Amino acid sequence: MDNNNWIQELFTIGMGTTSFLAEKLTEVGDQLVREGKIEPEQARAIIDEVVDKVKGEQGNLEERMQLQMRHLFRDFGVARQSEVDELRGRIDRLEHQVRDLENKLWR
Repeated sequence: MDNNNWIQELFTIGMGTTSFLAEKLTEVGDQLVREGKIEPEQARAIIDEVVDKVKGEQGNLEERMQLQMRHLFRDFGVARQSEVDELRGRIDRLEHQVRDLENKLWR
């Protein structure tokens, strides 16, 4: 399972949701400005504040999802890439040692 791809897809969905939210907030803000209920600067400030909060939460959500995925993989016994790389290095060193011993025996 390629969890980075899955997480990236969720992040992309979140970005689309943020764009949709910003668009709808802009429409509402424009309507309130036309009705004279708020000033254009107030509308822009409110929209910017809400969008910034949503974006901040998306970052937190992505971090929490990655942490949960790491815990899930660990619970299932799936090795991290760094662990696999370390084992490959150890295997390479052992193979080299075996070849050296074989060469010494045949001399």
